[in-house]
Amino acid sequence: MRRIVILLIVLIAAAGGSAWWWYDHNGTENGAVVLYGNVDMRQVDLAFSGSGRIAEVLVEEGAEVKKGDIVARLDTSLIEPQVAQAEATVEAQTATVAKLHNGSRPEEIAQAEANVDAAKAGARNAELSYDRAVLLHEGTSPAVAQSQVDAAKAAEDSAVAQLKVAEQALTLAKAGPRKEDIAAAEAQLKATQAALDLLRQQLKDADLVAPTGGVIRSRLLEPGEMTSPAKPVVSIAVVDPKWVRAYVSGSQLAKVVPGATASVAVDGYDKSLSGTIGFISSVAEFTPHAIQTEELRTSLVYEVRVLVDDPTDTLRLGMPATIRLTTDEATQ
Repeated sequence: MRRIVILLIVLIAAAGGSAWWWYDHNGTENGAVVLYGNVDMRQVDLAFSGSGRIAEVLVEEGAEVKKGDIVARLDTSLIEPQVAQAEATVEAQTATVAKLHNGSRPEEIAQAEANVDAAKAGARNAELSYDRAVLLHEGTSPAVAQSQVDAAKAAEDSAVAQLKVAEQALTLAKAGPRKEDIAAAEAQLKATQAALDLLRQQLKDADLVAPTGGVIRSRLLEPGEMTSPAKPVVSIAVVDPKWVRAYVSGSQLAKVVPGATASVAVDGYDKSLSGTIGFISSVAEFTPHAIQTEELRTSLVYEVRVLVDDPTDTLRLGMPATIRLTTDEATQ
């Protein structure tokens, strides 16, 4: 019985001590609101926009990167020849469009005119041959047979047709290409240029670029592994801004206002950092389970984020921190 009484006394003392500790560490201290939380920062998981085999990863965990730094590369041995082929296709089609816009060269028109002159001479010669054959056939003593007359007539008709062909060719040479042909060639050039742009973008996307400055938190894939848009290669912790995530009870909520300045201290550092209340949740939630008392687990609290000015990069992700906010300043 005596042991039970002693045990009860110990439990009551422990409960009282826990309540006093929570009030002391998450209540007020010398007129200041005191909160406890952990350093938090944004995290960016970087993945390639396409699939492929990783050629190299250029950063290690803990390395600092700036916006625009290349952190990894894909193997481009297959896409580079495709880019070269597409560039040659674009050049050829560009030349075709330029040729159509320029029309016929003077030499081509002169050649067409010479062909017309030659066709006229041929047609005239065929006409004379036919007339001669007719005269010789119609005499009192025909010198040529009817078949020869017919052959001469066919030769004349053929020469006249060739003359018409030459004249049409000259007309086309002077008129130049049709508008429809030029439009079709230009559309084909746009298609080949779009295909080249796509391949060039794929080649550009083979470099994984940091979208913001920060610190490499994790290397998730290694050279030789296959990647896809759904598989991040590295994880970057964004060092600016940094904040401390803490929780305040409803009774203290009125003492914490946005924009109020705060003092942030971390273990192992003598100098406190300045901070500002940047966010106060408008929705209450149950106290996170990191707080290990039954009473506080069922309490409703509000999340508070204190933005911290950390020019020397002292804070690290998850580091415990103490926030002190004077009551007078908080209620202004």
